[in-house]
Amino acid sequence: MYQRIRDLREDRDLLQKDVAAYLKCTQVCYSNYETGKRDIPTEVLIQLACLYHTSTDYILGLTDNSAPPVPRKA
Repeated sequence: MYQRIRDLREDRDLLQKDVAAYLKCTQVCYSNYETGKRDIPTEVLIQLACLYHTSTDYILGLTDNSAPPVPRKA
C-alpha cells in the first residue's frame, strides 16, 4: 500500500507537499504514510482514492485494477 501511494503520486508528478496540502496535513505526516511509519486513517485513504480517481481496494493492494469504482444504483 505504501509503495502504491508513492507510485500514484509520482505518476502524477506531484510532490509530497502537494498531497499533504490536499490532505490538510504536514509533509512530514504524509511522508510517514508513504514510508509506513504511520498508519493511514480510513478518511485519508478515501481522500487519496478520490484524488487519484481510483478505488481504496487498489490503494490497499486488494486489486490491480486501478479503474475507479462504478457507482451502485440504489
